[in-house]
Amino acid sequence: MKKLNPLISVIVPVYNKETYLRECVDSILEQTFRRFEVILVDDESTDKSGAICDEFGRADVRVRVIHQKNGGPTAACAAGMKAATAGYYMFVDSDDYLEPETLKQMAERLAGVPGEIVCCDHVVEKQHGTEWVKSGATPGIYEGDKLREQIKARLIGEEKKVIPLSRCMKLCEKSLFEGNETYYDYRLRFGDDTNLMYPALLASSRVVIMKDAFFYHYRYVEGSLVHAYDKDLLVGVERLMEALKRTAEEKKAPDAMDAVAREHCYMLLYVMKNELRAPGKDYRRRIQSIFGDEKIKAMLQNTPVAVTERSNQLLYMGMMYPGGVLLRVLRLILRVYDRR
Repeated sequence: MKKLNPLISVIVPVYNKETYLRECVDSILEQTFRRFEVILVDDESTDKSGAICDEFGRADVRVRVIHQKNGGPTAACAAGMKAATAGYYMFVDSDDYLEPETLKQMAERLAGVPGEIVCCDHVVEKQHGTEWVKSGATPGIYEGDKLREQIKARLIGEEKKVIPLSRCMKLCEKSLFEGNETYYDYRLRFGDDTNLMYPALLASSRVVIMKDAFFYHYRYVEGSLVHAYDKDLLVGVERLMEALKRTAEEKKAPDAMDAVAREHCYMLLYVMKNELRAPGKDYRRRIQSIFGDEKIKAMLQNTPVAVTERSNQLLYMGMMYPGGVLLRVLRLILRVYDRR
């Protein structure tokens, strides 16, 4: 394969990450690969993040800064893509960082064809340890029927994702995103990555899964959305599912509606976990109201899903049988887990 030397736009959506932003941007500027630009999109941060972005913009000609009215992560990514001049995009969250060889190693896997994506592995940096996470797909090159059957048909609707639907850990040819704005719900905070990447991956023509490529460091921030109660999460999940359903139908995704229904069931596991974290004693009534709803109950009963992870099995049991004693036990288990 002829080695390419593409220009890459590294797009960093920024919102209130002053603690980690310098390390993030420094890790990009220190790449051994040199043909890139950095686009920092400040989504109306209320801390010093915007000022830090401007410092980088003044200090390095490779860095451009956009300040915009707060519109959420998808709107920030869209603004970055609109401003980008390169043929390939790499998204990096502003509290994460890259290994120095990331862009070089990923660019070397490009073939120079429209619709290609190169995926690396990632490292989850936790407060009390590190977790190395591989893709669910076997390393290799996926094209044609192999891409459709082994990747596109499994993007959603499975407990373990064949490819993480994060916008990060991927080097994407820009045409993958052209015309996808119609599928974006800019209100989403939960599932915004899936909303951005699902239509792009369905449009892909070539996907490369790298082997043992732990280049991207994802920072697991304690006290973030992961552990915080969100009273509007169910509404967000319903909005995400509407966006996925429309995308799957219009892009003719394999196994479209069945996959969307299974994905909905898996997303409800997050809703159950979220409601178990609700403050006060009203959590049981809320859970019983949600999972006692006839529409949700019918979907869970009529959609067979494979739940293999022990923690998910317990949550799934709570969804199917939202009784008082079981919910109290689940809440206690979750509280112990959150303190780890």
